[in-house]
Amino acid sequence: MCVSALSITLLDVSIVTVALPSIGTGLDADAAELQWVVSGYALAFGMVPIIGGRLGDDRGRKRMLMVGIGAFVVFSAMVGVAPTPGVVIVGRVLQGLAGGLINPQVSGLVQQLFPRPERGRAFGVIGAAVGIATAAGPVVGGVIIGLGGETNGWRLCFLINVPIGVVALVLCAWLLPTEPTGGGRRALDLPGAALLTVGVFGLLFPAVQYDASHDLRLAVLVVPALAVLAGFVAWERGPGRRRGHPLIDLDLFGIRSYADGVVLALLFFIAYTGTPLVLVLFLQDGLGYSALQSGLTASAYAVGTAVSAPIAGRLLRRAGQKVLVVALLLFTVGIASAAGVAALTAGTVAPGHVALFLAPALLVAGLGGGAVMTPNQALSLAEVDVRGGSTAGGMLQTSQRIGNAAGAAVMTAIFYAAATGAAADGLRRQEHYGSAYTAALAFSVVVALAALGVAIRDVRRRPIPTGTTVAAVPATVDARDPAAVAAPPDR
Repeated sequence: MCVSALSITLLDVSIVTVALPSIGTGLDADAAELQWVVSGYALAFGMVPIIGGRLGDDRGRKRMLMVGIGAFVVFSAMVGVAPTPGVVIVGRVLQGLAGGLINPQVSGLVQQLFPRPERGRAFGVIGAAVGIATAAGPVVGGVIIGLGGETNGWRLCFLINVPIGVVALVLCAWLLPTEPTGGGRRALDLPGAALLTVGVFGLLFPAVQYDASHDLRLAVLVVPALAVLAGFVAWERGPGRRRGHPLIDLDLFGIRSYADGVVLALLFFIAYTGTPLVLVLFLQDGLGYSALQSGLTASAYAVGTAVSAPIAGRLLRRAGQKVLVVALLLFTVGIASAAGVAALTAGTVAPGHVALFLAPALLVAGLGGGAVMTPNQALSLAEVDVRGGSTAGGMLQTSQRIGNAAGAAVMTAIFYAAATGAAADGLRRQEHYGSAYTAALAFSVVVALAALGVAIRDVRRRPIPTGTTVAAVPATVDARDPAAVAAPPDR
């Protein structure tokens, strides 16, 4: 039930890309409104996980998960029946806030309910859900819109969340253990929450807005955003800590495995998330594919992820960080191969055959990508005290969201810059767009190699012998934390 709730929040990140033309037709929305249908969700989704994780650690993960699922269902219905573009945008922002509340509870519940040796498999299921939801969104959206029609098919993309969410809500209420009540609660660090929200917004806004305006001046906004985040760190180290309830325990970053995991997640998602996006641009704008055809081509990514994520979770106990190294090598080889295939085939073979040549490379990239998500999440949180698991997971997910936005912005910028001056149609246009796709993937390869460097350094620093697990290093957590009382001891 947790995985289904997590999947619909992530599916809504990518499914809307193929729904935009249908929304424009059905509601007569202009380009700026359509962009904010995407951006509003991404911005809201990225700002909430840390605060949501803290609420889960303090108020109860089951409670916060059910609040998030219930809100997501309501706001999905709101978007599905929206009469105007403005209502769609407001509903998408509220959807994003609810989705950002759900995600950290799932990772926290895995730590709370599973003994340490079994968490790799549990995170394997989550990793498969993340990869499939991210990569399969265009496929699912294309099928749903095909069934519902061009004018109103987009509504089904959001209304389908309602029955799935209701079932997940009922199962959570029935199957998840009831958390104890009573005891003190730590007050939410409101100044810290405000500083963090403004800082993360300042990082995400120029990245997501760039997709609409392609204005490089937006990068200037990153400077004050970094200043605000520096103020947040100073607050958490000083007044926030002295008040006794900082939003984030910064001692977490003294745990090397966690700090490395956050950096690796940021780098990997920069390389990973933009790749399906530029693939769709290449296939649809350059080769003339339909939304459904491009989505089916991208499904090779999803298949690879679905296969590798649970396998990586099982291998984690025996191979440790080496799983990450092999996975990142596979991902890098797959992306580099896709770039080579596009450079060699675009404009030289029939457009319909390009997808067939790309499929093996995309499958390899998906196999590598799926095998990165699971081990990195499990290894990053392995030494974090279970009582602060949702907050730590929220920080990890925030780094992923920032990576998502930055990767999509940079890769589309490279793609559009390289595609400038392409012919209106014909073989020369196909070849030009193939070169643009190759240039964007070259950036992905460079960032993936940087992530690989982090993983190799971690292997050399902290090798894990076969058959052993990582011991937990307690984080500083208030003893009154109700989630701490509910957490079963590791066996």
